[in-house]
Amino acid sequence: MLTIAVSKGRIYEDALPLLAEAGIVPTDDPKTCRKLILATTRPDVQLVIIRATDVPTFVEYGAADLGIAGKDVLIEHGAESLYEPLDLNIACCRLMTAAHKDAPPLSGRIRVATKYVKIAQNYFASQGIQAEIIKLYGSMELAPLVGLADCIVDLVDTGNTLKANDLEPRELIMNISSRLVVNKAAMKMKHEAISALLTQFEKTLANR
Repeated sequence: MLTIAVSKGRIYEDALPLLAEAGIVPTDDPKTCRKLILATTRPDVQLVIIRATDVPTFVEYGAADLGIAGKDVLIEHGAESLYEPLDLNIACCRLMTAAHKDAPPLSGRIRVATKYVKIAQNYFASQGIQAEIIKLYGSMELAPLVGLADCIVDLVDTGNTLKANDLEPRELIMNISSRLVVNKAAMKMKHEAISALLTQFEKTLANR
């Protein structure tokens, strides 16, 4: 049995066609059922549906053999203990700084609100900017509006949420896409099955 960890939402939806090409189609829809372990049309493959930030942890500790996670999550988690064989090129977006549209350019010592603490620290250090990082788990756009922070670091897709809150994207930190990660022990113990799956994914990606 191969267990693949994936999060609900955009990554799951974007991964479905890729999984289907490998004959992996969930027999239940996580939108309409409360199951966290989904059987698939392949009796040797199951999906576990978890929070995006937990995918690297499940794979690292062997609770899942493989996982699909955004590069942002992998960097923030510190995924050196995982194999990262494929960029699936799905759920693509940008990790950027954003500030109020009338705010001056950042300078001096600043406060930054984000859930990407490690990435933000490294980025502002590389820019020679002294930044106090404030960790938030949601509603990032509020921080500059109520004076909690000078700017935020967050994922940007359309930018509509920023615009609706009088914020604007500023500096691009990195482009983000979802990656396939593999547990190192599973790669040895289930090498044949995992390699076959990787080959199938590679073929699908090459034909896109």
